[in-house]
Amino acid sequence: MPFYIVRQDITKMEVDAIVNAANTALQMGGGVCGAIFKAAGARELQAACDKLAPIKTGEAVITPGFALKAKYIIHTAGPVYNPNNKEQCEQLLRSAYLNSLKLAVEHKCESIAFPLISSGIYGYPKDEALKVATSAIQDFLADHDLEVYLAVFDKAAFVIGAKLLGAVASYIDEHYVEEHEEKRRELLDVERMALEEADIRSYGAPMADLVRPVGAVVTGKRLEDLVGNLDEPFSTTLLRLIDAKGKTDVEVYKRANIDRKLFSKIRTGKGYMPSKRTIIALAIALELTLEETNDLLKRAGYALSHSQKFDVIVEYFIVSGKYDIFEINEVLFKYDLPLLGG
Repeated sequence: MPFYIVRQDITKMEVDAIVNAANTALQMGGGVCGAIFKAAGARELQAACDKLAPIKTGEAVITPGFALKAKYIIHTAGPVYNPNNKEQCEQLLRSAYLNSLKLAVEHKCESIAFPLISSGIYGYPKDEALKVATSAIQDFLADHDLEVYLAVFDKAAFVIGAKLLGAVASYIDEHYVEEHEEKRRELLDVERMALEEADIRSYGAPMADLVRPVGAVVTGKRLEDLVGNLDEPFSTTLLRLIDAKGKTDVEVYKRANIDRKLFSKIRTGKGYMPSKRTIIALAIALELTLEETNDLLKRAGYALSHSQKFDVIVEYFIVSGKYDIFEINEVLFKYDLPLLGG
């Protein structure tokens, strides 16, 4: 199932489990930890935690959610960042995420929300903490079906690599057209005749004769010819591309950050047409070139446009050969744009 980055108060999320970035003594602290205790009911939650304490760094335990909308609270202790021992810090932080996810699955949770563990008073650099979180969650979702959220309450606390952001910003500056106004002059007679001749060669008649007012009826063989020449359906193209790229259905929908049910609806092709964002996510999963992506979009009636910042950012990643959908979503989130996937 998909992985989302959301700007939301984790204590108010309607998920099966939320994760508390706890201390090893499982005592009520400040920041997100304190907010969770207060929202759940500090006295009841502390009593439950006292029965499970202490835990080791990287371990996770579970308690009821008490007054929260979430059924469970999973408590995990992230590492205090030590720049002289980065490798061990990364392993412990990764364990905190993976052990929390395993607990969620063991308790039959279908959805879970995390804060960015260790990125507060524990001093873990936020861009590095995000990288570890994304990697651990992505690896876990490769073998499990679970809806995972990374809740970022304060957008200022969400930091991604300056080098990547700089490259994306440069690409946007070069390609993004904020206002586009096309001015057309009246065609000369010779130009109009040339266009009509081209239409006759392609369609059997000038395009002006093929265009009818709304409600008008086009009769005869011409309509049959036009319908008969339609390109192959989107779902057919998608399945052909999956085979051509040597990928499996499961691999594609997981890499596209969409769930199995949505992919099944798309695959059947029975009147369902996915959104533009979902199609782009599938293109990323299939590692399509820009030309192949545009062709796939066209079959669903969409196109990439330099007048849309979302499209320009996606185009940057495709032309750069960067097909990590979670990395793309981090940048889209930073720009306050919709994310790719389900």
